[in-house]
Amino acid sequence: MSVLASARAIAGRVVFLASLPPLRRWWRGRRESAQDVPPIGLVRFGSFRRLDPISRDWGDDRGGPIDRHYITGFLDRNRGDVGGRVLEIAEDVYARWFGDDRVTRIDVLQYRDGEHPRATFTGDLADAPHLPSDAFDCVILTQTLQLIYDLRAAVATVHRILRPGGVVLVTVPGITPVNRHDSESWGNHWCWSFTALSVRRLFEERFGTEHVRTESFGNVLVAAAFLYGLGRGELTRTELDHHDPDYEMLIALRAKKAESSG
Repeated sequence: MSVLASARAIAGRVVFLASLPPLRRWWRGRRESAQDVPPIGLVRFGSFRRLDPISRDWGDDRGGPIDRHYITGFLDRNRGDVGGRVLEIAEDVYARWFGDDRVTRIDVLQYRDGEHPRATFTGDLADAPHLPSDAFDCVILTQTLQLIYDLRAAVATVHRILRPGGVVLVTVPGITPVNRHDSESWGNHWCWSFTALSVRRLFEERFGTEHVRTESFGNVLVAAAFLYGLGRGELTRTELDHHDPDYEMLIALRAKKAESSG
């Protein structure tokens, strides 16, 4: 056999051996379904077999946080509530995105002076007597309540400052890492994670059962991906939209203040 023929034979074997793992994965994917349960000891952890997350930046460095998929979807479905005078916490992004031409004024509540250039109020939502009563048509309260220890006081403030008929749009974390950066910047510690039941009952105490609506998002894959810091682009739309109520990664709530507050 010539040197050239030997080299070709060796190269062919290398290519063949290199193709085996992808071929095996393709064949397993053809034969297995998401409902198949591997026997004990044969679970393949792959990239998840690690003691540190893949990203500690909430997936922001991998195409965007998974929870934002649900937050923006929830606000988009309720964008008709975002109008008139709107109060948002820490920033005004969502009021601008979803308010269209219905918004007449945007106020921003910041925890410390200087955190937002357009902030109109500073302070703690749980202790905010300076916020005007019956003043806001909509309050956008996303990913905030987990940083407030006195939840009932915060919800009471929201109810007080809404005009009769006004709406608060809330999102809170369920299965989640702890964001120590936000805890430090807000001067608080991460106090809570929620379930749909706990946040619903919290708001029903103040707004009444008939004025509160909750929904939850997530499944075991989404929850695991979020804990590991994957980005939303690393999951398919079908995977993101599959709902398993036993794995509440994020909870959203809409509460309306009674037309006559009494």
